[in-house]
Amino acid sequence: MRERGWEFDRPAAPRGYGWWYLDALSADGRHGITIIAFIGTVFSPWYSLAKRGGAPADPENHCCVHVALYGAPRRWAMTDRRKSALRRGADFLHIGPSALEWDGTALTVRIEEVTAPFPQKLRGKVVLRPEAVSTRAFQLDSEGRHHWHPIAARSSVEVTLEEPALRWSGPAYFDTNWGSAPLEQDFVGWDWCRAPMPEATAILYNAQRRDGTDQSLALRVARDGSVTDFEPPAPVALPRTLWRIPRPTRAEGGAARVVNTLVDAPFYSRSEIQTRLLGRDATAIHESLSLDRFSSNAMYAMLPFRVPRPLS
Repeated sequence: MRERGWEFDRPAAPRGYGWWYLDALSADGRHGITIIAFIGTVFSPWYSLAKRGGAPADPENHCCVHVALYGAPRRWAMTDRRKSALRRGADFLHIGPSALEWDGTALTVRIEEVTAPFPQKLRGKVVLRPEAVSTRAFQLDSEGRHHWHPIAARSSVEVTLEEPALRWSGPAYFDTNWGSAPLEQDFVGWDWCRAPMPEATAILYNAQRRDGTDQSLALRVARDGSVTDFEPPAPVALPRTLWRIPRPTRAEGGAARVVNTLVDAPFYSRSEIQTRLLGRDATAIHESLSLDRFSSNAMYAMLPFRVPRPLS
């Protein structure tokens, strides 16, 4: 069987990680969802503690399916689970009661989680159907420890939740990252943006590395899944979040604006922005990550309230 390059049973190195990321907005703009399945939950305080002092922590002993709902109602679930909760093969990934399954044409995510910090059930199904699947992957750091693969930048999604009762569809995105070292070891931070348009999707990925170098990717993903580079447009500084996280991006004409802040966390933001890329005005999903903030002792004290870990 030919390898896809993003199999769910891809090995994860000690102190490393792998994740599969899905996000979508409803066609009417009222709802959104982000799902991230982690092997080596990179933002888990429990995994960070296990890696302290350079310990060879097992990423499989820190896995989770993170789900965030936007709009009304809003929900957040990110439960860090032990290795005993993990079962996986090339086409499936089960973490606790939640699961991801790929049948060759669609990705089905079955969600069975409990929210934090206030416990509520989060249960239902999400089906993502790629318009095309891309094969091109990218190295993000100078030493080859971190990689990113935009699997299906142009997809559609159907969301059917039972708790809370919610049903919608819209455009979606699917990618994967993997690495053999902690993110905070090799990066100061990064920002990422994806803007779907009728004939192509634009993706921007800007990383600030610990070695003092930067990387700026500007990619055009066509309807057939082909990925080509274009010249990165001018830098733009979007307004900082309430937690004072910078939100840098790039846009043609040097102008973009925040429409809606979806997540405003002490070290991370996710936003809906209006921008201009590939000669078109577009609505985009934007993320900004500060790994200096994440690796502070104060953050490790705060995170267990948002990222619980069951006793067994």
